[in-house]
Amino acid sequence: MKERNVDVTNDTPVFAAELTPYRSLGKTGFRVVLALTGVICLGYGVFFLATGAYPIGFFFGLDFLGLYLALKMSYRSGRQREEVVVSRTDLSIRKFSPAGRMVEHRFNPFRARFDVRRHDEFGIIGMYVTGEGRATDIGSFLNPDDRESFAKAFMGALATVKRRI
Repeated sequence: MKERNVDVTNDTPVFAAELTPYRSLGKTGFRVVLALTGVICLGYGVFFLATGAYPIGFFFGLDFLGLYLALKMSYRSGRQREEVVVSRTDLSIRKFSPAGRMVEHRFNPFRARFDVRRHDEFGIIGMYVTGEGRATDIGSFLNPDDRESFAKAFMGALATVKRRI
């Protein structure tokens, strides 16, 4: 999550943030995990094929394929992002899907409400912007610490805009 706060003058953004999901395994880690798993699956697969238990060798190949597909889908979902910009005249939330499609939600910052749903044990479980009969969620893919810091900064930005009439 990248944030920047700027001075308020008409359409100048008071707050801008780009929200992206966290991925703990980088490209190098992805390759290492697949290489190690591939070597292990290949070794055991060859062993079972040599001993005559060919179905087991086949299933080791399926295990490797399943792991590869799961990691690829995880990385694909990591390409989604949200851009949140607050100015005195506009609140814009742009959501980009992993495929690159963009949906934009615009609100009047004076009428917009920021709702945070909390759970006693887990912290923030949902963040929503509502206003003018419309609503959208924000940062559903963020981890709990990032949700907390974003919610604090975003509430501060909305309060700043509403305070400076």
